[in-house]
Amino acid sequence: MAAAVLLLGAASPRAPELGFQLVEGQNLNAFVREGQVAAHLLLRSGKDPRVLVAFPAGNSGVGVWFAPLDSAAVWTLDHAPIPLSSADGLMHGIKAVASIDAARLVPKQAVLSNVRYLRDYQAVGRFPSEVGAQAQIGSDTIRYARKRIDGAPGYDLALRVIDGKIEGESIVAGRGGRIRIEIIALTGDAALTPLPLNHLLNARAAPDPAARRALAFLSYREKFLAGSWRFNTYFGRDTLMSVRLLMPALQPAAVEAGLGSVFARLSDGGEVAHEEGIGEFAVLQNRNGGGSGDGAELDYGMIDDDYMLAPIVGDYLEAGGRHRATAFLASTVESAARPGAQSSVGSLLVRNLRFVLKQAAPFADAPSFKTLVAIKPGRMSGEWRDSDEGLGRGIYAYDVNAALVPAALAAADRLYRSGQLGAYLTAEDRAAFERAGAMAATWQAKAPPLFRVTITPPDAANAIKAYAATLDVPSAAAVAALGRAPLSFHALSIDAGGKPVPIVNSDEGFALLFTRPTPADLDRDVAALMRPFPAGLMTNAGLLVANPAFAGRAAQARFTPGAYHGAVVWSWQQALLAAGIERQLGRQDLPVPVRTRLIAAQTALWRVIGATRGLQSSELWSWRYASGRYQPVAFGAGKADVDESNAAQLWSTVYLAVRPPVAATGPRKSR
Repeated sequence: MAAAVLLLGAASPRAPELGFQLVEGQNLNAFVREGQVAAHLLLRSGKDPRVLVAFPAGNSGVGVWFAPLDSAAVWTLDHAPIPLSSADGLMHGIKAVASIDAARLVPKQAVLSNVRYLRDYQAVGRFPSEVGAQAQIGSDTIRYARKRIDGAPGYDLALRVIDGKIEGESIVAGRGGRIRIEIIALTGDAALTPLPLNHLLNARAAPDPAARRALAFLSYREKFLAGSWRFNTYFGRDTLMSVRLLMPALQPAAVEAGLGSVFARLSDGGEVAHEEGIGEFAVLQNRNGGGSGDGAELDYGMIDDDYMLAPIVGDYLEAGGRHRATAFLASTVESAARPGAQSSVGSLLVRNLRFVLKQAAPFADAPSFKTLVAIKPGRMSGEWRDSDEGLGRGIYAYDVNAALVPAALAAADRLYRSGQLGAYLTAEDRAAFERAGAMAATWQAKAPPLFRVTITPPDAANAIKAYAATLDVPSAAAVAALGRAPLSFHALSIDAGGKPVPIVNSDEGFALLFTRPTPADLDRDVAALMRPFPAGLMTNAGLLVANPAFAGRAAQARFTPGAYHGAVVWSWQQALLAAGIERQLGRQDLPVPVRTRLIAAQTALWRVIGATRGLQSSELWSWRYASGRYQPVAFGAGKADVDESNAAQLWSTVYLAVRPPVAATGPRKSR
């Protein structure tokens, strides 16, 4: 059977529609898209080598992990991936040739299934026994192949040895000390429909080839993909924030494809789906739940995306004019949860706004930390910091309560008073929407102060020095930046007892992009972020998303430079803050000193963004302190890193629209 597979897919005489490579830490990544094929080949170098291919089709993937090596080995991609299809046309994938300077590779485990199970194996070494595949070892080929567990066309991975030989269950190097293999990887899951490049970006998009290629690989008519290799499917928050930040550079068809995918997955109660489980993952989940088929499993466990939808749709409708807004609201989308069922965008938007108004009412009626919007019971996460420790064990997130809920209410008020929702409202709706403006004002005035943390200068200085010592980084510049006034910033979250979690964080960017802080608050809160780490978040390697200097040793041990949402840099969070500052500079009411300091913060932020330009399309990165500077390090390259970054991340492509400012002295026109 292996020989038959190797006969498939003659090389195309022309270059594929999309093909590019990225090296990130120890990962060599090669992407290709052409016709029915979209694939991401990852070759992992180091002491724990692996070969993995991820497909947007069904969020599927195939991978083989090799036994640890005594010394690090490096992969070389000798021939980039080319598209390949099976003779019967049921499976699609790639063929590539790679070599590695290892004396012997011993396959330890292969996983062929939905990428969720490949992620599980990579992270914790486990996957469901139902999706296992045994090696078929031939004279020159090791092959893993199986049908999907419901009998549908499945997955295939073949490694044919070109230089070297198979010895037992191992691949042994040839005379030159290298192993050279041909890699064939196929999936039987249904392909997505790419958004044509000429329907994706407009003339205002930055001329950044790397970001354009990454965005193209992740953009389809059915949905945008969150990131590859690990998240080649729909994520609500990633889609919404990417669409919002990219909006100035996207064509309407692309904006509406992204927003339409969110509306298609809206719950009956109006909640935005965080993630979808599709392909073989859905088959297995449905079976375990007593059902059948491969209908998508939709996860509504997050809360932040519920409050992102309205302000982002509102921005799009207001920017495009009345005619386009009316047409988009009247357009229909098919439900992902109930295939065949269709609803208008307008009715779905109103469904979400009903949910927003209902959830926001308790705080609007009686402002207190107890009536804030909490993450869902039994969970430790509920917004973009979706690792278990991301919120510092708080249950009321700052970004949700101080920025997104007020913004959603304000959007509901604007949309209602514009008359654009009239055809989709009931009489009961109208009574509820009449309150939206007043509710937004209460939330904007009362929620942010509940998160305020204030620390005396001596206590702040002592905390900075102690924390800096644990990281072996300098503290003098950070202490000097404190000044004589008390240190003040917004907490990452509030715990169940009403106590703010005192972690300096980058989520102020949401408030700047979606709300209108008072000039005094704006001045103080931006200053808190822009101080040098570990007083604030600024380093030579980028703007960190969390600084636990003031939260105590226990929190510091959880928010390390190796933690997914710890003291690390997320590309899109820098873009969020940059877009937020640009929006605030468009205001007419800022005093000159506030405007001057805001422009200085903008300049400093863009300086570090520019210094890490080569990493902008990555999901996140960490840092090390050496030679007197914070230096970026690929996340996943260190032994203490809990995971690895995606080489192509949707919301890291937003610099196509979020661009350095043009020098100006007066108020800016916000994007």
